Amino acid sequence: MTAFDWKAGVGTASRVLPELGATLGVLVLANFGAAPELRVDGVPIGRMLLPPEAPRPEPAGSCIVGVATDAPLSSAQLCRVARRAGLGLGRTGSVAHHGSGEIFVAFSSSRAPRAVARERRAVELLPGSLLDGLFAATVEATEESVLNALWAAVDTTGRAGRRAHALPHDDVLRLLEAGDRLQSRP
Repeated sequence: MTAFDWKAGVGTASRVLPELGATLGVLVLANFGAAPELRVDGVPIGRMLLPPEAPRPEPAGSCIVGVATDAPLSSAQLCRVARRAGLGLGRTGSVAHHGSGEIFVAFSSSRAPRAVARERRAVELLPGSLLDGLFAATVEATEESVLNALWAAVDTTGRAGRRAHALPHDDVLRLLEAGDRLQSRP
């Protein structure tokens, strides 16, 4: 798996939403994009780094994002949450190239009371007016999951000797500092 032509794989991130009494987690399989598109905290890192050796001939790939929450949501609300994962990918620089297959899924671990035969019970769901916090958490955690996948990856040699190079941490940190995204080190 490569993302933006750098070695990637699986990344995770989560957010706690105390105002909702909920937690949201994201797991991303990052395998998409071309090196010049990479953005970190809005900084166009990919345009400023020397590209890795032997990038893919086409920037296509596939990205799978799973969003889990314990907030009580309906299936329609979960679909709305899942769609926000694409915004998180976009913040990293993804443009969803032709041939790229993005899959987003969301589920809730909240347990609705079981209905007794022929008895219907009202299930308390989160009102739509309170979904914005979950939407923002999904976008942020998806972006962070992709960056975590890139950051944790190491140089790898795969089938037929194909090399996937790890993102150069020191160079990225220098560029982020130059972009005023990091506090200066003493």
